[in-house]
Amino acid sequence: MCLTITLTGTGGAQLVPVFGCDCAACRRARLQEAHRRRPCSAAVKFNDAVTLLDAGIPHLLDDWPAGSFQQFLLTHYHMDHVQGLFPLRWGVGVGATIPVYGPPDDAGCDDLFKHPGILDFSRTVEPFVMFELQGLRVTPLPLNHSKLTFGYLLESAHSRVAWLSDTAGLPEKTVKFLLNNQPQVIVIDCSHAPREATPRNHSDLNTVIALNKVIGCPQVILTHISHQFDVWLMENPLPVGFEAGYDGMVLVLD
Repeated sequence: MCLTITLTGTGGAQLVPVFGCDCAACRRARLQEAHRRRPCSAAVKFNDAVTLLDAGIPHLLDDWPAGSFQQFLLTHYHMDHVQGLFPLRWGVGVGATIPVYGPPDDAGCDDLFKHPGILDFSRTVEPFVMFELQGLRVTPLPLNHSKLTFGYLLESAHSRVAWLSDTAGLPEKTVKFLLNNQPQVIVIDCSHAPREATPRNHSDLNTVIALNKVIGCPQVILTHISHQFDVWLMENPLPVGFEAGYDGMVLVLD
């Protein structure tokens, strides 16, 4: 059974194009749909089950009608990763509640926990404690961010993919875990062009390159990309084994 991951969004909270910006990347994105970036997110398909990884796309319910997915898997509760849940929670006539797996953040986002509607937020997960979603093994991995945030190692019998957004570098325990559970693909936050020092909340390219020198993953997909980094990418190549993700990109592993 194939594990398929579709990148439904590869941008940060600003998106691309950015409101009011006239940089080369934003001009290109206004003219060419393929270069637009929606909030960082993905759809994971395994065993005919679909898991929506983060929910920051505002019109999520237009893209995913009732019954087209089984659950949500959230990295954290910043608005650009959960805003699509707000209207969806008031759905009617869809039968059972929709499970939402994510970190145990008591603050959540706005009133999602107080008024969950059809969403079941009781499925909190713990770092490095594996659980299953329709046969897909999922292990939460702590990340470095301004809010409690988990990445995830997604495993089938023959495939391992690490989803690592939003993060500035990686905690030592997460690096050790990835070394011991070598993923075939890493999808990782890389919001910024190369910098001398790792930014506070999101990685730059130098940080990601240095991390992968330790982890040694053969395929690194960059996501959570800013318009400034897009401008840099228009003028500079990436190292071998690194690729800038794009909205609609499909990864198929078997």
